[in-house]
Amino acid sequence: MRRRTVLASGSSAAALLFVDPVPLFARNPEKSRVVLGVGGKSLLYYLPLTVAERKGFFTERGLEVEINDFGGGAKALQALVGGSVDVVTGAYEHTIRMQAKGQDIRAVVELGRFPGIVLAVKKTLAGKVRSAKDLEGMKVGVTAPGSSTNFFVNYLLAKEGVAPDKVAFIGVGAGPTAVAAMKKGEIDAIANLDPVIAKLEQDGDVFVLADSRTEEGTKAIFGGSNPAAVLYTKAEFIEKNPNTVQALVEAFLAALRWIDKATPEEIAAAVPEEYYLGDKQLYLAAVAKSKPMYSRTGIVPPEGMRNALEMLLRFDKELAGAKIDLAKTFDGRFVERAAKG
Repeated sequence: MRRRTVLASGSSAAALLFVDPVPLFARNPEKSRVVLGVGGKSLLYYLPLTVAERKGFFTERGLEVEINDFGGGAKALQALVGGSVDVVTGAYEHTIRMQAKGQDIRAVVELGRFPGIVLAVKKTLAGKVRSAKDLEGMKVGVTAPGSSTNFFVNYLLAKEGVAPDKVAFIGVGAGPTAVAAMKKGEIDAIANLDPVIAKLEQDGDVFVLADSRTEEGTKAIFGGSNPAAVLYTKAEFIEKNPNTVQALVEAFLAALRWIDKATPEEIAAAVPEEYYLGDKQLYLAAVAKSKPMYSRTGIVPPEGMRNALEMLLRFDKELAGAKIDLAKTFDGRFVERAAKG
């Protein structure tokens, strides 16, 4: 095997980029069949998962991965805690919140370096809603209550001095059901991701109030980087199955490298057609906009950890007084091993 190297980017973010496309292979996974939970697999937020699945990166590493797609990240987390899934691709913030609850859940590879979540409002409310505080008393659609999309709105409300319980949160899922909820007038605003948001924007149903699809937008909202999707699991699973975790991490790193080099057309060809929401050109445009949001290293940076914690502290009363050791929210050993080849 060749060593995977990284190269400093010339971008303003000084991000690290994958430059060696040769796949790495963990040896002898202790658990060859893995059940993985996700909340909204068709969202571009979770594109590395679909790529790892469809391009055979799991199979190459001796893994049979069964994917259970839930209505939102909170439900995938519940499945992990309940023991019906082994690992989850979900929001990094869950590792912090679960630590406060006494649950040792850790991320092992970063998939997204900024959230990609958008808060959009029904077009007919353009004159009435100018900031998050104007959502008080309204119905806001999120993928699922307690999910990262819910946290995103909670944070925006908290910045405006509005308590989360002043808004009615409604779970609308992450695909056609989310689009339909807005089009049918069942919600006043929506926190979701592409291609859902791209579809609603194109059809003229919404206007954007807050946008974390870009590095600039993320900094404007959070003041810096904010990690998004990660692969996380229980510390107990990591301890018992280190080779399995290594294989999973390497598969996701292979997916991230592939996405980094692929064209939007190649990415679209790799995913199921139902991901297009009936409009392939729209999906291609959404992919092109979303490519910068994927992790360049697989590592959750310390700044991102701190920003995620500060975001949660704004609105999550369960974290008040809790002792959070951010170093325990991310186990970087597996990414480091992959980097050494």
